[in-house]
Amino acid sequence: MRRLLLAALLAAPAMAAAQTAAPPISVDTLKAVTKTLSSDAFEGRAPGSAGETKTLAYVQQQFEQAGLKPGNHGKWLQDVPLVEITAKNVTPLTFTGGRTPVSLAYGPDMVIGTYRVTPHIDVKDSDVVFAGYGIVAPEKGWNDYAGLDVKGKTVIVLINDPDWQTQGLAGDFGGRAMTYYGRWTYKYEEAARQGAAAVIIVHQTEPAAYGWNVVQSSNTGAAHVADAANGHMDDTAAHGWMQLDKARALFASAGKDFDSLAAAAKVKGFKAVPLGVKASVSFDNAITRQVSHNVVGILPGREAPDEYVLLSAHWDHLGRCTPVNGDDICNGAVDNADGVAALVALAQANAKAGAARRSMVFVALTAEESGLLGSAYYGANPIYPLAKTVGGANMDALAMYGPSKDVIVIGPGKSDLDGYLTAALKRQGRHATPEPTPEKGFYYRSDHFSLAKHGVPMVYFETGQDLVTGGLAAGQAAAKDYEEHRYHAPSDEYDPKWDWRGVQQDVQLYYMIARDLADGRAWPNWVAGDEFRAIRDKSRANATGAAR
Repeated sequence: MRRLLLAALLAAPAMAAAQTAAPPISVDTLKAVTKTLSSDAFEGRAPGSAGETKTLAYVQQQFEQAGLKPGNHGKWLQDVPLVEITAKNVTPLTFTGGRTPVSLAYGPDMVIGTYRVTPHIDVKDSDVVFAGYGIVAPEKGWNDYAGLDVKGKTVIVLINDPDWQTQGLAGDFGGRAMTYYGRWTYKYEEAARQGAAAVIIVHQTEPAAYGWNVVQSSNTGAAHVADAANGHMDDTAAHGWMQLDKARALFASAGKDFDSLAAAAKVKGFKAVPLGVKASVSFDNAITRQVSHNVVGILPGREAPDEYVLLSAHWDHLGRCTPVNGDDICNGAVDNADGVAALVALAQANAKAGAARRSMVFVALTAEESGLLGSAYYGANPIYPLAKTVGGANMDALAMYGPSKDVIVIGPGKSDLDGYLTAALKRQGRHATPEPTPEKGFYYRSDHFSLAKHGVPMVYFETGQDLVTGGLAAGQAAAKDYEEHRYHAPSDEYDPKWDWRGVQQDVQLYYMIARDLADGRAWPNWVAGDEFRAIRDKSRANATGAAR
């Protein structure tokens, strides 16, 4: 099915909307905004920090200078209530009752945290169960928790989907392509629904899509959760990751073979395996309630101001993180200062072009790195009705590879927006390329997902790897270098030697797609059978005066 959808994308005709020419995109703006936001003065732009205060003021200033109007009923900011939780005094995670005790140190061997808003967590002598991939998918006839009561227990689960090693896109879970069931966020959510006391994911670099350095840097500082009336007390007491070699040692201590059980977990009907050992860990929580913010600007439409096209990028990064060579600021230049720079450059270009038929909304989102919290809040509390939001595009981590012949489409074949992208690519003489690493689940890892869950069609693509200079080999090498050496690390810093031509190409694509949507009359939808189609159909049917 996905092969057919991808073929349709690659062959998609130009849409009936006006064919917008690509305007000049200011490279000076791209450089200046990226350099400023990723400077040490912004301290890595963590929500709730002094870096947020500086970021909000700067982005608001840039939006205003670009020609936008305040987008939240006369205000620039949308409040996003958050709770910051920082684990302190973390004890080793110990497993007892096996052949030999197994102890995991916080940081090098495991990371641990909680969503519960409580000053202390103590998981003591909790029975340990291996629950395969930790998936409950009734529509696929899959239930790793079948017949299992994990209340008060610690669950060990694997990352990704059971068929992630499949070559191709055929399989119960889309073959090589990750589904949401494969994401770490889902593993935590399902374990909580099952009543587990704790859930620990076994880290493996290939199916996780990043090394332990990323897990450690992303999970050993302050974490953020949406503020909730129940303090998230219905979540697991603890959640985290463990190193693969420690998982093997744990299973051996329990008289089990990790590799054999991991292989068995790939087969439908797998039954969870009690390990006969008990887990213990405790830590304190430093808790701060805070209000973070999305920055919202708008260019009102000239004919249909109550119809909206949405452009987004997240402004936050990790703040202060695990030091590398004495540097503890994760600056987030590529992830995602350059995405915000693109948002500002697009605001400039669209304001200069004059009002489109429909309104265009520009949102710099908070707390993406904490689990898409800013976009989730907007999705649940939209400033503009989602049923009247035509569609949009999200920008995250535009790569400095130089100009490319292609773009990598994330989630191809899902919506009518594929046609808009294909039409824009044709005007540039470029083409779409399928995801080279669909197992990494990028569709579920950025803010477009939060809008898609509410039915709004969103397009998301990444810089292509088939470079004009050096071809595919050069592009793949550059992507690998960023992932291994800069992603979620202090070294993701602004470099004056960067080649911005590829970013400029991509921002022009975003301009053409958004402007075609904003000047058109069509209401793009998800393709028949897509997971988000029913949500969109219902919201559009209920919209007052919705176009048919």
